[in-house]
Amino acid sequence: MDCRVVVEAAVPVYDVGSADEAVRIAISKTGDMLNPDLNYVEIGMGQRACPNCGDEYDPAFVAADEGLVALELEMTVFNVEDEQHASRIARKEIGQRMRNIPLDVVRVDVIEEGDDGESEAENGNGEEGTDEAAPPIDAPESDGGEDGEILPEFEELIEE
Repeated sequence: MDCRVVVEAAVPVYDVGSADEAVRIAISKTGDMLNPDLNYVEIGMGQRACPNCGDEYDPAFVAADEGLVALELEMTVFNVEDEQHASRIARKEIGQRMRNIPLDVVRVDVIEEGDDGESEAENGNGEEGTDEAAPPIDAPESDGGEDGEILPEFEELIEE
């Protein structure tokens, strides 16, 4: 079973003047922590709402030039036993690279297998997922030649 896991992170930022600036810095800081090892994790702004009235707020809280930003980190976890197993793997993978950042699993969506063997995921907006796998280098449609020869740059690398 494959699952799409969404983890919420509370990212602290310093020396910021506005909530927008805090969000931009937090996304950049998170990208630096995750890349290049976890470059497949999608980073987005989190949702903050009032627990009493349900009003929506900015994903960042700024006071005294310091901010705390709610970010959502999404990743696909493959070959898991159940949803709890998927959430543990996602928290461990992300948590190893984001030390001292509080993480909380927001949701786990099971990815359904399509009729043709390709997986289709529904995200929170009801749109189909856009996970795309790169075709193999020696695939017929990407060989660059009519008689099946490899691209010239790759031929030089292979010969060396």
